[in-house]
Amino acid sequence: MSNREWENLQTTAKFVRNRLHNKPRIGIILGTALGGLTEEIANPVEIPYAEIPHFLQSTAPAHAGTLIGGEFAGQNVVCMSGRFHYYEGYSFSELALPVRLFKLLGVEIAIITNAAGAINTAYAPGDFMLISDHLNLLAVAPTRGLNLDQLGPRFFDISTVYDLKLRELAFAEANQLHTCLREGVYAFMTGPQFETPAEIRALRVLGADAVGMSTVPEVITAAHCGLPVLGISVITNMAAGILPQDAPLSQVEEVGTEATADLIRLLKGVLNKL
Repeated sequence: MSNREWENLQTTAKFVRNRLHNKPRIGIILGTALGGLTEEIANPVEIPYAEIPHFLQSTAPAHAGTLIGGEFAGQNVVCMSGRFHYYEGYSFSELALPVRLFKLLGVEIAIITNAAGAINTAYAPGDFMLISDHLNLLAVAPTRGLNLDQLGPRFFDISTVYDLKLRELAFAEANQLHTCLREGVYAFMTGPQFETPAEIRALRVLGADAVGMSTVPEVITAAHCGLPVLGISVITNMAAGILPQDAPLSQVEEVGTEATADLIRLLKGVLNKL
């Protein structure tokens, strides 16, 4: 991260901080078609990405492109309705911007959601998967380049970033709600093309349970910033080669939208216990 990027980030944070009513404790990034959660945020302050200096623009389908601050489940939150992806042309360093913004706003916990394709044949569309670990086969990190000690150390551990206590809270809440909650490994692929059957077979051998086009750059950034992560994948389709038919984007968006109500209940239960 260059000194110019650091100055721009501080400008971004100052702008957002001045617009929000309260200091957020929880930062939430919503995946494809999961934006319905924002309707549950009380006393919302909505800031279109286009108004935020030095911020990025969301071009992916079913991503609103709005930063929302307010109260959710008794917590002050800041929520990204619309995330950024590598396939949109952004660099890994640029993909670090939202979580770094969370850090400067005072966020203590990051909740990162996504829509994912199932590699594990025990999964089905509509299931939720807690992310316990990930595969980053690109071997590229958003923290490459000049390190800013204000954000985190040059070298850092990532093995426990998917916080065990947060996962235990989520499992306890899912049991009370009778919600199907899996736990597994998320594989990051760049997109925008869906994976080939051969790629899915390789990912299965490597231990992946689900695959998607986001999340990992944000999680690496969170680890660098010292933020524990609750990562949740909404299983929207079976990955290539698992079933004979393709998984169109319309199915991803439809299942994601249908799963939003259950996701809201699950997250409310978790946040109420924090």
